[in-house]
Amino acid sequence: MVQEIYIIDDDESSLPIFKELFKEDNEFKFIGVKTEQIDIALKNIPFLIIINEDAIDRDVLSVCEKIRTDEDNKITPIIVVSSNSDRRHRLEVLSKSVEYYIKKPVDTDYLYYTVKNLNRLLSINRRIRPLTGLPGNIQIHAELKKRISKGEEFSVLYLDLDNFKAYNDVYGFLKGDQIIEFTAQTIIKCVHETFPENSFIGHIGGDDFIAIVPSIEVDKVCQSIIANFDKNVTKFFTEEDIEKGYIEVANRKGIIEQFALTSISIGVVIVEKGRFANILEIGDVGAQVKHMAKSIMGSSYAVDRRQSH
Repeated sequence: MVQEIYIIDDDESSLPIFKELFKEDNEFKFIGVKTEQIDIALKNIPFLIIINEDAIDRDVLSVCEKIRTDEDNKITPIIVVSSNSDRRHRLEVLSKSVEYYIKKPVDTDYLYYTVKNLNRLLSINRRIRPLTGLPGNIQIHAELKKRISKGEEFSVLYLDLDNFKAYNDVYGFLKGDQIIEFTAQTIIKCVHETFPENSFIGHIGGDDFIAIVPSIEVDKVCQSIIANFDKNVTKFFTEEDIEKGYIEVANRKGIIEQFALTSISIGVVIVEKGRFANILEIGDVGAQVKHMAKSIMGSSYAVDRRQSH
């Protein structure tokens, strides 16, 4: 996935330098932004922001503060490049939660590897769900907002497990964690096989997952996830439970209840251009359509295909 890097620079002198420096790296896209355009730029939630302090007509501290107080860019890294070598000024800039302050004249090799290593570090650290290694809610919300703001057409898959609490009650939390990890790997495998580029997979929490795919054609990926899940989930059950086809759990009154083996439900929201104003509207429809999928016995999926008006 191409990472967008915004260069804040009113005289546009820096952009050609970065494009030349990274001409062999297709993973980065550099976009010039003037200080008057910062509000627009922040809505796109860039991967990285580089500020050329010498070429902006606003106080760099206020620019950094504006970025950091923007809800969607609290974790967007900032690099300030400046000819100001005053130690106090440098510390003031860093105090605004700026990751790097690079003094001019710039060692281009140093700048190159700083950006490259920052990309590597973030690709690891942004996976903030330790159990699954997947992005959590901050990144999920940012990804949805970015795609809506760009007017993209895409689909959102909301996935969760059926009878997962009953499984935990019988087999314990350690086994439950193993099913969560298995579910994550199944979703990752199937989504990446179907959509090798421009897809996103997140872990909302517990047994809830989300996948964002760049297409409104979703039947194939949903069927693939269900087939792979159902084929392999049985390894987490005893042969006795597999043969019965259910597990038994005592409720709070001590009465034994039967629950079907763990399955997966997928609710899909088709996001056509202009259909949704914000991510809350997508979430509301997602909850409805996932409820439809969960009302069907066993692993299943349901797609909301209502057209925008």
